[in-house]
Amino acid sequence: MILLALAILGAMALAWFALVVLFTPAIPYHLRRRLPLDSPQYLHLLSSLSPAEVFEGNRIDVLKNGSAFYPAMVDAIATATRSVNFESYIFHRGETAEHFITALVACARRGVPVTLVVDAVGSFGLLGKPLRRLRDAGCRVYFYQGLRWFNLHRLNNRTHREILVVDGRVAFVGGAGVSDWWALTGDGHRPWRDTMARVEGPIVASLQGTFAENLLECSGEILAGDEFFPPQHAVGQSRVLVIKSSPSDRATVSRVLFQSLIECAGRDISLATPYFLPDAQIRRAMLEAVRRGVLLRVLVPGSTTDQCWVRIASRRMYGQLVQGGVRIFEDERSMMHQKLLVADGLWTVIGTTNLDNRSFEHNDEVNIAILDRDVAESCRQMFGDDLKDCREVTLDDWRRRPLWEKAIGRIAWILERQQ
Repeated sequence: MILLALAILGAMALAWFALVVLFTPAIPYHLRRRLPLDSPQYLHLLSSLSPAEVFEGNRIDVLKNGSAFYPAMVDAIATATRSVNFESYIFHRGETAEHFITALVACARRGVPVTLVVDAVGSFGLLGKPLRRLRDAGCRVYFYQGLRWFNLHRLNNRTHREILVVDGRVAFVGGAGVSDWWALTGDGHRPWRDTMARVEGPIVASLQGTFAENLLECSGEILAGDEFFPPQHAVGQSRVLVIKSSPSDRATVSRVLFQSLIECAGRDISLATPYFLPDAQIRRAMLEAVRRGVLLRVLVPGSTTDQCWVRIASRRMYGQLVQGGVRIFEDERSMMHQKLLVADGLWTVIGTTNLDNRSFEHNDEVNIAILDRDVAESCRQMFGDDLKDCREVTLDDWRRRPLWEKAIGRIAWILERQQ
């Protein structure tokens, strides 16, 4: 009798979960009034709604692929003198992890405070010998949202943030974790395509504060001290905001950022995302942008993807978008994992947010929104170079996709609420 009661309660709980998670109505995001992206009003909109301070005088170096950003990150750790703070969703064993661990261990052994916050799911492979090496050297390592009875209701909330801050003066942010996926060729595949930004200037304090937010949740420590928050000085010309979001509120700031850029663009949008599952409101905004003359190009993975079910769910929507004038390109060279948006040759967004519901409602995310024409033009050219080796999806191609994919796509919509 007790087993029957437990079974009934379990079934009821599962049904409630399905109703809440899968069928909760999406927020109908929209702007009542479009603002030019080069206007002071748009900048004020972002800084007010975030809320995020606009930091002047920053330098942004855009690093393409692991061959560029991994050596820069390891070198920064190796030359640290005051502190190293590292947050990552993915930290996998392998050759790349060995380079990072060696640098972190050496850093800690010469007396520099080293702190890591890694996701308990994405960085599960760090357990065992790698974790012991780090802790034995004096590195502090915290796992975000480990499996415990009192936080089961937050199991779906992961930290997807990828941040490295060195000496409180140099930071790295972007789409890549620590894994050989981004560095080595294996199984006939090239390294994953990704983009990171190396950042200097006053904005670094805000990225440090984002790391401190997750450290506080994991350890209870309030990060303080000049070794983490030194005085900052202007070192460049870029105006930058840190746009961070978490699932504490359904209406996340990252969603406001992406929605407003799409709705306010007047010339062109270049968007790269590995998991492209736009809801009805983003699809509407994209189609309206094209109708007012905006060139809207989207770069997504092709058949070389780490999430084939997500790709099937994504391709289900291509027809409506392509027919409406959105240009979609599939990258078949390797797994395309970068998260990049360039709007009107003015704004550039680099960070961790994918164009899917998981990023908008379930994960802790971080992006930098850069107002700098030179950075935007450089990233737009980089995006154009990527497209040269990609295949554009036509309406005829989409209609000729395999019958099995069409059939699976009819039920893959469930992923739209979870991915």
